[in-house]
Amino acid sequence: MKIAVYGASGYQGGLVLAELARRGIEAVAAGRDAARLEKAGVPWRVAAAGDHEGLISAFAGCDAVVNCAGPFTVTGAAVVRAAIAAGCHYADTSGEQLHVKHVFDTFATQAREAGVSVLPAATDGCVPVDLMARLLADRLGPLAGIVTVHVVTGGGGMSRGSLRSVAETIDAIRTGGLIYSGGAWHVGGPARGEVRLPGRAEATAVAAFPVPEVVTIPRHVPVGRVAGMTEAALGERLNSPLTPEMIDGLPDGPDAASRRAQRFTYVLDATGADGRRARGVVRGSDTYGTTAVIAVESARRLAAGHAGAGVLAPGQALPPEGFLDFLGAYGVRWSIEPSHISDLSDIS
Repeated sequence: MKIAVYGASGYQGGLVLAELARRGIEAVAAGRDAARLEKAGVPWRVAAAGDHEGLISAFAGCDAVVNCAGPFTVTGAAVVRAAIAAGCHYADTSGEQLHVKHVFDTFATQAREAGVSVLPAATDGCVPVDLMARLLADRLGPLAGIVTVHVVTGGGGMSRGSLRSVAETIDAIRTGGLIYSGGAWHVGGPARGEVRLPGRAEATAVAAFPVPEVVTIPRHVPVGRVAGMTEAALGERLNSPLTPEMIDGLPDGPDAASRRAQRFTYVLDATGADGRRARGVVRGSDTYGTTAVIAVESARRLAAGHAGAGVLAPGQALPPEGFLDFLGAYGVRWSIEPSHISDLSDIS
């Protein structure tokens, strides 16, 4: 098996290359900067995101592509298009909600006709949360709704690539992004509320945030409404102006010690159509390292033919309980327990 990593010279791309090496999977580093690609320690190929034929050549002979080159809202579609044209399965490390929706809206037919599996948002946040939504629906039946909340503490800050994605999608962050309701996606507005989170005695203020699972969950879960939230304090910090010069002056990303000290908690509060409730919780550390594991394992499974053709949500491409249990070897823990939210109107 051979997997191409586009954006291989970036921070997340480097972690994906390291995970491929650890797993003994042959890699090809691809991107636009030959000088940086030469340092990757694996065969490399140069192609700019705007060079369709160059991208196809860069991916030739590979079984799958992992795209780590953001901002994905700007360049991601070109890489998806080229991967499909090259006959490669595709996964990316995007957390950009509008990019994920664009991939579903644009490439479903192309991927299906090419016999290629496309999995956007193969990340620490979207994949476990989407899989948990499937398990909650299996327990409760058709759902009236799901509210997801992302909480990340520590970690030494965001990578330059993540900050560029924030800067490119700041309008979506300020509006709170999309919600799913009434069978369609629409801008929900800057909703706020309070949620009691695991391990915290006091309620936590949360605000709407453009998380990708709002796009993926309704693709395979019978649900009336899906909304995504994060801690209000994080949303406020990300609303601060970020210039390219400010971002370029920062480190590539957090060092290994900072990543190990980071903790993430993702919470899903689900209400069944019959009023029954349940809460799914995913806990772990090192968002960037966990994303590398998820992206590599997802691409490996796609390349091995474990998923159907088309643009797929995690719950369509991966076995929910089995994949969550696989992540247990990397410190990710999950559980389902009684919900602490009395009604979806608690978040409004």
